[in-house]
Amino acid sequence: MVSLKYIMTNWRRYYYLLKVRYATPNNLVLAVALLIAFGWALGSVSMMQRNYALQRKLDTKERQLTLNQLEVSTLEYQKNYYQSTEYQELAARGYLGLGNPDEKVLVLPPNSDEAKKADVANNTIQTVEPKTNLQLWIDFLSGKNAQRLQ
Repeated sequence: MVSLKYIMTNWRRYYYLLKVRYATPNNLVLAVALLIAFGWALGSVSMMQRNYALQRKLDTKERQLTLNQLEVSTLEYQKNYYQSTEYQELAARGYLGLGNPDEKVLVLPPNSDEAKKADVANNTIQTVEPKTNLQLWIDFLSGKNAQRLQ
């Protein structure tokens, strides 16, 4: 087993070597300079992070301000439209059934069954079957899409 005297002797030797070799004024100045540099770098990074968060908050507020300004201008346009004579005439026509004195109203009877059938026949929508992914690739690689565009 190792004796206490041996351990104390080794401890004193290591302490002496540390004090003589590494605890020089140049090394102490270098250690202080490194601590200052590390503190400055850490402070810079934390300040950049804080500035980034504040900039994001500012950008969000500016976007909200722009959106609110657009909403206000839209409401002003609507207010001006509702105060215009054009809207007043349209409202009088729509809600009250009024018109200009020189206008004539033409009242038509409801459509007949034949007219309704013809209207439905003319408005039928033709459905196109979607092409498969493979067919789309073949059309693309063969140049059919380019021919269709010309």
